[in-house]
Amino acid sequence: MRPRKGLRVVTYLSSRRAGVLGFAVSALALSAASPALADTSSDSVISAETFELAASGDAEFAALPADENAAANSRVAAQPANPQPQAQAPAAAPARPAPPPPKDVDLRVVASQFIDVPVSGDARSLARYSGRVDGYLEVRGSFYGGPSNLTLKLRPEYTWGKTSNGEVGLIPGNTALFRPEGAGDFDLSASVEYRWNSGATLEVGKINVLDISGQLPIVASDGHFGFQNLGLALPPTAVVPNTLTGAALQIPKGKMIYRAWVYDPDSQYQRTGFETAFESGVGFMVAAARRTTVNRLPGVVNLAIVGSTRDSFAVDILPRALTPPPQPFGTFGNESGELAMQLSYYQFVKMYPEARGKGWGILARFQASMGDPTFLDYSGYFGVSGNPRFRPQDRFGLAYFQYSLTDELVDDIAFRLGIEDEQGVEAFYTYGFADGLGLTANVQVVDSAIAFRSTGVTVGARLTADF
Repeated sequence: MRPRKGLRVVTYLSSRRAGVLGFAVSALALSAASPALADTSSDSVISAETFELAASGDAEFAALPADENAAANSRVAAQPANPQPQAQAPAAAPARPAPPPPKDVDLRVVASQFIDVPVSGDARSLARYSGRVDGYLEVRGSFYGGPSNLTLKLRPEYTWGKTSNGEVGLIPGNTALFRPEGAGDFDLSASVEYRWNSGATLEVGKINVLDISGQLPIVASDGHFGFQNLGLALPPTAVVPNTLTGAALQIPKGKMIYRAWVYDPDSQYQRTGFETAFESGVGFMVAAARRTTVNRLPGVVNLAIVGSTRDSFAVDILPRALTPPPQPFGTFGNESGELAMQLSYYQFVKMYPEARGKGWGILARFQASMGDPTFLDYSGYFGVSGNPRFRPQDRFGLAYFQYSLTDELVDDIAFRLGIEDEQGVEAFYTYGFADGLGLTANVQVVDSAIAFRSTGVTVGARLTADF
């Protein structure tokens, strides 16, 4: 039996299934019961457009009011109780710039080269070189005479070289090079997205989850940018695969953003989606995100429930070294159905008026599952990330992460491999040479889940070009 660490709560181990479900239902009920969620005239409302622009660095949030009513309320609050006649009316606030119209054909290519080397711990101090190139092609229907709100998305990716993944920690330290064991270096995702005038979207096809993770405010890590460790860039769930085939619905409404997914729980890396055709069951996710403000700075809190109807563990994602013995010798994998809860919070702490959309903030996330047949029972992280004020074109980040394998799996493989919780710290700094070109220094300190390994330190460099 592995040692139970301080973060593992005894009551959680004894009533994990009921606790996760009860907490999720209670939190969802509280968020649904709040009357302020549907009030789009509150002075704390931030429009979806404003938040997304601020989060992506394409707008100066500090110069934009939350909405027209909020701006009016602020002017009224600033007036004295008995106002005196004014000789001259105050100048009108500058109009909010209109976003540029979307292109009929939009092509973007991002390429990164990596060098990393373990400098402390049990792994060999050997420098390893690798790289990844991703293409993002979007073609709107208006390009070929169809509806402009219909978009075809093509997403090729190619990787090469070797990294230190698996040399120190159990979880990959280089998200860009993460893929199922034995898989090749090339993959292609393709999907179709329909957008309603309300801003709601429906995307159907093969979707790379890295792209969704890269859109998270504050974190904004997708393997090319931000954090590199999988525990931060693409937090492992063991429920949602890294590449999925299915449908993703997103509906913004006032302060809220609602999401619903239905997908094949098997990883679709180097597959079209027709090979498995939901043979392992059906995966699902429902989520509600609420935009928040602290000192008129944007943030978001998100609650998500994920699960599947699969009858066995995710064989295509679980590393081979962790494969349990077959039943009846092993007990892991004899349960049916998965259910997990995720709670996330991202909040800007500072934004710079002199630099459009730049600033820094805090990030936090926690996930807990019912366990078997999910091979992770909890994971989480917290930290800070953003832009330094003296060089807002740069980025930095510092965060702690931890995750735990399900007890049944740990007990099944204890005779050949001792497993405990894995935790680590990652720090990075990206120096922006020019628009779309940056050099990142990265260091990761990881206390491996593999019990016989000592704490390891890996340092690395990443050169990224975005064009």
